[in-house]
Amino acid sequence: MQSMTGYGKAEYVENGITLSVEIKTVNNRFLDIIPKYPRSFVYLDDIIRKTVQSKICRGRVELFISYEDLSSSGTVLTIDDGLVSAYVAAAKNLAGKYGVENDLTVARLLRFPDVVIVKPSETDEEKLKNILITTLSSALGKLNDMRAIEGEKLKSDILSRANTVEALVGELAEVAPAVKDNYALKLRERISEAMHGVAYDESRLLQEVAMFADKSDITEELTRLKSHISQLRTILSGEKDAGKKLDFLMQEFNRETNTVCSKANDADITKIGLALKNEIEKMREQVQNIE
Repeated sequence: MQSMTGYGKAEYVENGITLSVEIKTVNNRFLDIIPKYPRSFVYLDDIIRKTVQSKICRGRVELFISYEDLSSSGTVLTIDDGLVSAYVAAAKNLAGKYGVENDLTVARLLRFPDVVIVKPSETDEEKLKNILITTLSSALGKLNDMRAIEGEKLKSDILSRANTVEALVGELAEVAPAVKDNYALKLRERISEAMHGVAYDESRLLQEVAMFADKSDITEELTRLKSHISQLRTILSGEKDAGKKLDFLMQEFNRETNTVCSKANDADITKIGLALKNEIEKMREQVQNIE
């Protein structure tokens, strides 16, 4: 089990070539890869994304790649002719429109952003691809090591809270049966006070108590909550896509707890129900960090 939050960095330094890969990940419902790299790496974009996807299932991934080649070979300079044409046309248009001198020179053009593209030679493209994959894989490995450590901490915390939830559900199971009897006792007392000792229809009272018991019965909700706790532990034991499954399970925990609270006509059940909602919310916050 892994957290969605982590950091990893790896470098390749050899024969004048320096390649650095830095990865940061944070929570996100889906996998969102945001790579930033030199323009000369555009042809490697698909490989970068597939390599990341092979190691990460969910989260926002910010990827930074820096590259420097100080070797005497392996570099080709190309000119972006389309961009140069746009700069030249813009300069000519400005000179004609405002009556100023068009002093654009080749030297100035070469200094404009992205006019000169530095690319590895075709013979070295395969070598650069292999270096990138190796370095990226190393960074991803370090990232996932960190995410795994954090994931174990999250797992431990969620399991601890699951034990608390289980104890609270047990308390509800103990308190719930007495609710009907307490209601019957209070109702009988109120009727006796109102009737001033005059006889009343006992069967009507029992009918009223039965209707109350049916409306306030939380047996099904408690059974489902116990089932959810069992499912939670199973998922945390190592199932794939744990984060998405736990997200759904937290919704079900909340649904059953809200129903328990809405049915509550007893101060003790309301108190326990609110404590239950509090623990489930804390679990939900932790679950949002799991991949």
